[in-house]
Amino acid sequence: QVQLVESGGGLVQPGGSLTLSCVASGRTFSNYNMGWFRQAPGKEREFVAAFTRRGVTTYYGDSMRGRFTIARDNAKNTVYLKMNSLIAEDTAVYYCAANDKYEGFVYRLPDDYDSWGQGTQVTVSS
Repeated sequence: QVQLVESGGGLVQPGGSLTLSCVASGRTFSNYNMGWFRQAPGKEREFVAAFTRRGVTTYYGDSMRGRFTIARDNAKNTVYLKMNSLIAEDTAVYYCAANDKYEGFVYRLPDDYDSWGQGTQVTVSS
């Protein structure tokens, strides 16, 4: 498994922006499909965004499409989540996840991933 560490969370006002980072270590990063999930208190873990290991194909959750952008830099072993036009409902702990399954598919279920970071808190509030 690959080890993942997220950073970049914090408090932001509604309408603001935030960029999360996830650094991977331990294995060859380019061999992994990557995704972002989030979990708010009392709710199930929710799919945010994901792409294939080379970043060719991306997919976003319905409420994130058009506001969030996922990107990866294989040279830096890092995946990013750029979040714009944040709203209170985006408040959650955000998790980075990885798997080394077949590349030609964007994985959108938590059970598809076997490596997880510790999470970073994002709070959207005035």
